Amino acid sequence: MPSRKKPRQSTPAQRKRVHADRQDMPAVDARRMEKTLADIGKLLSEQNFSSAEEANAFLQQLMASGDLMSAAAHEPETPLEQAQEVMYQAWEASGQQRIKLARQALTISPDCADAYVLLAQEASGSLREAADFYAQGVQAGERALGSQVFADDVGHFWGILETRPYMRARAGLAQCLWMLGEREQAIEHYTDMLRLNPGDNQGLRYTLAQWLLMVGADDRLEELLDRYDEPTASWAYTRALSRFRREGPSPAAKAALKAALEANHHVPAYLLGRKRLPNQLPPYVGLGDDNEAVDYVVGAAENWLNAPGALDWLAQHSSLDE
Repeated sequence: MPSRKKPRQSTPAQRKRVHADRQDMPAVDARRMEKTLADIGKLLSEQNFSSAEEANAFLQQLMASGDLMSAAAHEPETPLEQAQEVMYQAWEASGQQRIKLARQALTISPDCADAYVLLAQEASGSLREAADFYAQGVQAGERALGSQVFADDVGHFWGILETRPYMRARAGLAQCLWMLGEREQAIEHYTDMLRLNPGDNQGLRYTLAQWLLMVGADDRLEELLDRYDEPTASWAYTRALSRFRREGPSPAAKAALKAALEANHHVPAYLLGRKRLPNQLPPYVGLGDDNEAVDYVVGAAENWLNAPGALDWLAQHSSLDE
């Protein structure tokens, strides 16, 4: 058997920090952009266009003249819009000012889900307290959206800007529940969020696939893999490991592993301990590159370690001369 080192395991504190690096920080920029998108949406709603082409021409004219931002600027009208405006200020603030502004937003509207998200991330003293903040954010989002949105707009969440605070809060709640050991609840949240937003702008499917592996929900995992059939390392190696766990080193498992190695040949070196994982996740990934391998292994190493014989099987079928 080839000698190897086990993949480096992270502590809960390190995993929490990685999560913050991976999702929370990029979300700040996205949320700032949401204000601009919301203002443009409101501007368009005030016009009487006869076609999408006419609306696009209107926007192009404003952009060419440099007047788009000034024309789109709107004063918040409802308490929720006013609270959301305070949250835009909070994301641009630093330190305790961010928390102060989030609490201020809740005094304006208790339905401001993003305020609870920020408090969960930056004002909670424990995992359970963070989960409670996120849960309040989910409830706030449900009140703000109303039941009709959940009936009429299934499949289009995230594309509707108003749903995003709710989706952020629910994703945070699921992550906390998983870490608290409430695994089935966490899985159900992510599963339902993919029903609401099958386009999966939040990238939940990658974490969900690893969760399903961990709990042995093989049938649900296969359904997920088939639904999002994609050429990523995460999907290819997850499918290979799933096949190996169910069938052992069968021809089908071997074929799946061959496809995974073709998708990204950098992954085995990290899983087998031949290369050390970096201290921080890469800022971007590309199909088949080293960054993609790091991104996958950080979330998947535990499943490979826990599958008896999987690493030996991987070593036997992969090139280790990198």
